[in-house]
Amino acid sequence: MSSFFINRPIFAIVIAILIMLAGAMSIVALPLEQYPDIAPPTVRISASYPGASSEAVENTVTQVIERELSGIDGLMYFTSDSGSDGGCSIELTFEQGADPDIAQVQTQNRIQQIGARLPSAVQQQGVTVTKAQTNILMLVALYDETDASTNHDVADYLMTNVQDRLSRLDGVGNVELFGDQYAIRIWMDPMRLRAFELMPSDLRDAVKRENRQASFGSLGGLPAPPGQNLTASLTAPGLLKTPAQFREIIVKYKADGSALRLGDVARVEMGSESYGTVSKLNQHPSAALSVNLASGANAIETSRNVRALMEEIVPTLPEGYGVVFANDNSDFVKKSLQELARTIIEAVLLVTIVMYVFLGSFRATVIPAVTLPVILLGTFGIIKAAGFSINTLTLFGLVLSVGLLVDDAIVVVENAERLLRTGNMSPREAAIESMREISGALTAITVIIMVVFLPIAFFSGSTGIIYRQFSITIISSMGLSLFMALTLTPAMCAVMLKDPGDHKTRFQRLFDKLLSRFDRRIRKTLARPARWLAAGVLITLGALMVLMRLPTGFLPNEDQGVLICLYSLPPGADMSRTSRVSHAVSSYFLKEEAGNVQSILTNDGFGFTSKRQNNGMAFI
Repeated sequence: MSSFFINRPIFAIVIAILIMLAGAMSIVALPLEQYPDIAPPTVRISASYPGASSEAVENTVTQVIERELSGIDGLMYFTSDSGSDGGCSIELTFEQGADPDIAQVQTQNRIQQIGARLPSAVQQQGVTVTKAQTNILMLVALYDETDASTNHDVADYLMTNVQDRLSRLDGVGNVELFGDQYAIRIWMDPMRLRAFELMPSDLRDAVKRENRQASFGSLGGLPAPPGQNLTASLTAPGLLKTPAQFREIIVKYKADGSALRLGDVARVEMGSESYGTVSKLNQHPSAALSVNLASGANAIETSRNVRALMEEIVPTLPEGYGVVFANDNSDFVKKSLQELARTIIEAVLLVTIVMYVFLGSFRATVIPAVTLPVILLGTFGIIKAAGFSINTLTLFGLVLSVGLLVDDAIVVVENAERLLRTGNMSPREAAIESMREISGALTAITVIIMVVFLPIAFFSGSTGIIYRQFSITIISSMGLSLFMALTLTPAMCAVMLKDPGDHKTRFQRLFDKLLSRFDRRIRKTLARPARWLAAGVLITLGALMVLMRLPTGFLPNEDQGVLICLYSLPPGADMSRTSRVSHAVSSYFLKEEAGNVQSILTNDGFGFTSKRQNNGMAFI
């Protein structure tokens, strides 16, 4: 094969250019992320039983659902939480590699089978089944620095004017609101209900009866009497929209024939759909949107799209409103990838310098140096074909393999130069003879290196996902290195090399002296093998002892510029006590750590597992 390309160097160069073009186009299309999607697929089931205690929710909702979950394909385990606010949350974790869409459909089918066994209030609220998005990209917080609005006002504005627009952006998988929208709140007066002999269910039935959309038909529709020349559709007010309209709902008629209206026995106002959470940014009323990255999306590009949209929205915000990105993981991803890219460039430059110092010839240095960008770009093409992304692991694999990639090309160049110096051959003849001598050895040693990393690609679970991309990246780059050493490198040797003669640089003469001293040292070592074998055993034992004491971890901890602070009060603590704690937390960071903190977003009544008044968390 090498002789074919040596006789056709232009063909070898064209293939190399095509590999580079494919790699360059792949880089543009590849998603950018810090790590691949390591977490196993999860599906979340949410239900609400208004007014029920946590024990009632557990017995009538959570356990009923849990009994139907066994047998779903790929389900490993599930966790559930029954809240005192009537909320039920069950999170199902599936095996790594399971299709999250199929998992969601199968879970939804199971929930439909038990719908009739759930309380009627739960059926009316509905049970939702969603794919749980764990890869939060950023938190977009809206706040009122004038403190004229409440956090519920800000949340409603954020949901009405921003949430849907963010959800439609490319790369956004899910958008979750930390807050609630406006709703009509009906606060019943128990004393007046008792005076008029009413039950809360009477008010509920009256609201259902009056607040509904109905079709009223038409006048003059077919079949119509002869002479009917006009038709008209009948319309009437449907769903009520204002508190005043709700106050006019007739609950019952008194004995004297007068009407008792909803406003006579209850206070009706526009309020929040839920008062279970309170959000503040730098102690100002706020609400936030959690933006989750879609699977396989480009984190940096998605963040750029979100920021561009918010820049469009800012001029339209009410007076005093502002936007803060309380957390943006793409900043860390961008900096990490930039550091790795710079490391690759530095490694390429260092390898090129070392090659020039040791080879002592510009022509001999150019040949392996030219193969490096071809191999690196070609590896990105394979990464794209394998469905991977540009992340910390794939770039780390490239960094690690940069020094190995030029070995094959250097061996070809050095052997061709040796033949030119000692064999009285032309460059083309030297290239052909060189490849005849070392092609088998090159193939064997490269395949051995590839086989070393190959078993890592077959690891299962999250560990497999992490190391598979690392392994495939190294194997792909080594395979391309071998291909270049058998095609492009000998073709360039035949075109570019010339007889180096017996001239040696000062470095090469110094290196020869070091080699002779090294040879003498090796001979002395071999004369006393027991002493040095004992030293080797001691070093090995010491290394094992250090290894046993090294801390372990799934992934390295890295400073991403964000702290998450959780605060939990005793069970039964109300929101006012939780708010005092969050105020103390905010005050400390904004005053004592003012030089280090950009913003602090607190969410009282919100936790990772459930929403309770005694829980809270802050993004710092």
